[in-house]
Amino acid sequence: MSAGLSGLALQRAADEGRKALVAYYPVGYPDVPGSLEVLRTLCGEGDVPGADVIEIGLPYSDPVMDGVVVQRAGTRALARGVRTRDVFSAVEAVAGTGTTPVVMTYWNLVDHYGVDAFARDLASAGGAGLITPDLVPDEAPDWFAASDAHGLDRIFLVSPSSSDERIAATAKACRGWLYATAVMGVTGTREQSSSVAPDLVARVRTLAPNTLVGVGLGISTGDQAAQVAAYADAAIVGSAFIKPMLAAEDAGTPDDLTGVRSVLADLVAGVRR
Repeated sequence: MSAGLSGLALQRAADEGRKALVAYYPVGYPDVPGSLEVLRTLCGEGDVPGADVIEIGLPYSDPVMDGVVVQRAGTRALARGVRTRDVFSAVEAVAGTGTTPVVMTYWNLVDHYGVDAFARDLASAGGAGLITPDLVPDEAPDWFAASDAHGLDRIFLVSPSSSDERIAATAKACRGWLYATAVMGVTGTREQSSSVAPDLVARVRTLAPNTLVGVGLGISTGDQAAQVAAYADAAIVGSAFIKPMLAAEDAGTPDDLTGVRSVLADLVAGVRR
C-alpha cells in the first residue's frame, strides 16, 4: 500500500510516539459557514492540538451506514441547502490550517457529479482522497483511474465479516490507509468499544503487514480512543463531535463550540496516552 497524503499524516503521528485521531464532521450543519467553523476547530487552535486527519462528510438523502446522530445533522444540512460543491469549500478550509482533509461520501454523489470532475475539484481544493463506504474495489475502475490521475488516496472499508481474501484485496487496493469498522451496523457512539476490533486489525496485520489501519464506528471518549490506539494506527470519531452541536442548536445557541472543544480535548489526550 502506498502511504498517500492521509497515510503520511498517520505516519507523522507514529513518528511522534502516538496514534492519530481522525475526526468526522458533515459539511452544512448547522449551515455551511457554521460547519466550516467546526471543521477549523477540529484542526486545533493555537497551541491546542487537534485531529491529524479531518474526514468531511457529504450529506446524502439515503445514508444507509449512518446512525441517528449523523442522519439528524445530515437531514438538517440538506434541508438548509447544502450541495455537493460545498464540500470543496470545506476541504479548502481544512487544508488552509495545515491539517489533512479527506472526504467521506456515498458513491452516488461522486458518480452524479462526474468521477473525474470530482477528483479534479477535490485535488484542486487540497483534498487528500476519499473514504467510500459503499464502494468496493471490484466495482471501482472509474475511481481507480481518477484517483491515479489526480494523486488522491483511496480509503476502502473492511468489517468483522470480511473474508481473508476480501481483506487482502481491499488493503492492496487502498492508498493512504484502511478503514476497519469496529462493529457491525451503523455509525454512532457506544458505551463500550468493540471487542472484535482488535481481532479484525490483527487479521489485517497478518494479511497485509504494511497497511495503516484506522478503526471507527462507536468511539466517543478518550478512554475508548486510548483502547483503540493500543492496537490500531488511528481512532476515527464522528458522532461524538456532532452530538454537542445538535445540543447547542436545540438550546438556541448553534454557534456554541464549547462542547466540540471539550470532546476534542478528551479524544486528543486519549490517542496520545
